[in-house]
Amino acid sequence: MTKPTIVLVPGSFAVPELYNPIFDAVRQRGREIGGVHLPSVGLKPREGRPGNPPTMYDDAEHISKEIERLSDEGKDVIVIGHSYGGVPVSQSGKGLSKEERQKQGKSGGLVRLAYLTCLVPGLGGSARDVLADVPDEHKVEMKVLDSGWMVHDNPESTARICFSLGDLEEGTAIVKTFPMHSAVSFVNPLTYARFTDVPCSYLLCEQDLCIPASVQKAGIDMIEKESGRKVDVTSIYADHIPNVTSPKETIDWIVGLDA
Repeated sequence: MTKPTIVLVPGSFAVPELYNPIFDAVRQRGREIGGVHLPSVGLKPREGRPGNPPTMYDDAEHISKEIERLSDEGKDVIVIGHSYGGVPVSQSGKGLSKEERQKQGKSGGLVRLAYLTCLVPGLGGSARDVLADVPDEHKVEMKVLDSGWMVHDNPESTARICFSLGDLEEGTAIVKTFPMHSAVSFVNPLTYARFTDVPCSYLLCEQDLCIPASVQKAGIDMIEKESGRKVDVTSIYADHIPNVTSPKETIDWIVGLDA
């Protein structure tokens, strides 16, 4: 039986290409996987996009369109959100679960949400609300420009927090390639919670400084309370960017995801 197709939603400032080594390894192990470039993320290093900065809702719509496209091909779909990506992932997929599509006489559909060390607010909450619980010494410096776009003004400082178990020089170089990210997307509240009625998995990164384990666990507890079902949790010794610093563990987790 064919396993579900996987869609990975990057974190803030991140483009799908950051995950290419993970994609290649997962494909080599027989799974279909791809990423999406969120509207809230710019197109070039340290640049935004023309026009008004997109919202979290624009990101969620973009994800939903990808779920629908794959579902219309008859595929079951698993969506993974990383970091900020957990917010629009939770907002997305309305009407697109496999169960909902079957009632419409359609094949395929969303079968699972998976969170990779994520921000997961409850209804009415935002990315900024979840980050409020992060200790000040671990908060990443993000400068908001007059244009409404955010930029990492101190790449080395960001790397110390996000790539805390990796090579600082390599992490700093990666941060310098990050595009800008829309500031408004961090304050848009969740108005829909797909995690309440779709099975969920979570990769808990125990050494994450950016989203500490206590914050991750609070998100997991919230999902379980709101959905009435257990989250399938895998814990690993990893930092905030495990796709770079703990690739084997990340790949194993992704390959093991199923409906």
